Amino acid sequence: MPGVPCGPQYGGYRMFRTLLALLLAAAGVAAAAGTATADTPLGKVFDAERRAIGSQPDERLASLLTRPELSVDYSPEWLAAQDFEMSGADWRCLAEALYFEARGESVKGQFAVAEVILNRVDSSAFPDDVCAVVHQGTGRKYQCQFTYTCDGHQEVIAEPRAFRRAGKIAYLMVSGAPRPLTGGATHYHTRAVSPRWAHRFARTAAIGVHYFYRMPTRLSSN
Repeated sequence: MPGVPCGPQYGGYRMFRTLLALLLAAAGVAAAAGTATADTPLGKVFDAERRAIGSQPDERLASLLTRPELSVDYSPEWLAAQDFEMSGADWRCLAEALYFEARGESVKGQFAVAEVILNRVDSSAFPDDVCAVVHQGTGRKYQCQFTYTCDGHQEVIAEPRAFRRAGKIAYLMVSGAPRPLTGGATHYHTRAVSPRWAHRFARTAAIGVHYFYRMPTRLSSN
C-alpha cells in the first residue's frame, strides 16, 4: 500500500531506517576500535548483517531510506478510501478502544483518542504495550483507565461499519502515523465531566466532545 509501512508495527518503516543507521554506525565504530574483527562474535554479527544488507538491490535500499513519512488526511472521505489487511493484538485492542470509547466522534476525534493511548505506551508512567494500556485496571469495577473494560456490560460490536472505521484508524496509528493533534496528551475526558486531575494537568487540545491533557513533568530531586 503506497505510503503505508509494511505491517502493523509502531513506525515500522521509521524503526527499520533507524536500526539500519545505528547498525552501520556501530559497525564503523567497532571496526575503528578493532573490536569487530571477523573472528569475534561481534564481528561475525556485523559481517552477517552487512552481507544481508548488501544482498538487497540498490533501488530497494534507496527506497527504504528515502521513503516519505506516513501522512494522514482526517477527512471521512480519505479514510473510507483506505484499504488494509488488519490484524494483530495491538491493532485489535486499539480498534476496540476506539470503537467503545469514541465511535460517535469524528475521524479526527478518534485519531486524537488513539494518540492518547499510544502516548501512554511511550510513557514510563504506563504499561508499554497497547493492550496493557487499554486494559489497565480491568477487573475492578469503575477503577479501570477505559470505562468500557470495567463497567460490567458485555462488549458487543453491534455496528460493523463503525468498527471498520475504528480499525482503519487503529491500523494507521500502530503503523506509525504522526500524532500532531493532542500535544502529547496522556489523558482525556468528555466535556460533560470534570475529573479532579484535570485541574492539575495542562490542557493541550479540545476536539469534538473531549478535552485532552498532558501530565506534568516530574523533575527528579538531587
